[in-house]
Amino acid sequence: MTDATKHEYLIAVGSNRRNGIYACPRQVIAGAVEALHGNYHVRAVSHTIITQPVGPSQRRYANAAVRLKTNQMPDLLLDSLKRLEREFGSRRGERWSSRVLDLDIILWSGGIWPRPARATHVPQSTGNVGHKRLVIPHISFRNRSFVLEPAAQIAPGWRDPVTGRTIRQLMFLQKMGKAA
Repeated sequence: MTDATKHEYLIAVGSNRRNGIYACPRQVIAGAVEALHGNYHVRAVSHTIITQPVGPSQRRYANAAVRLKTNQMPDLLLDSLKRLEREFGSRRGERWSSRVLDLDIILWSGGIWPRPARATHVPQSTGNVGHKRLVIPHISFRNRSFVLEPAAQIAPGWRDPVTGRTIRQLMFLQKMGKAA
């Protein structure tokens, strides 16, 4: 496969808990970015920002964004990202709860990732239930400054395939309190 056929992704990276190796969420993000460098062609990494939690979590989050290229289709990349989360000590649990590492696919160069209505095949190696939750673009990214701010640092002109707006435009609208 040539470089021209690789897929490009925008990944949101978040943490608000340390683990046994990394002493703070910023270090968890740095470690995750290093691990991504080892497995993918990382094209850009944003600065890490500190944000207030969303939902029941009481701890502030460290957030960043990564732009990477890979031959993997979105469902396989999601499997890899979830495996990396587990390696860092993240466990499935309550939505918006504290977590060591959270990796979300926000956008990809293929535009919209269609999600099947029902899972028909579950790869034996992944244990992931048909990726019922994988939707690209990420369903909530347009309203999350903790995603848009780092993303705008490394992909300001990347267009949301649903609205046609750039990341920079979406960030401006979000800061103005207007719906995207």
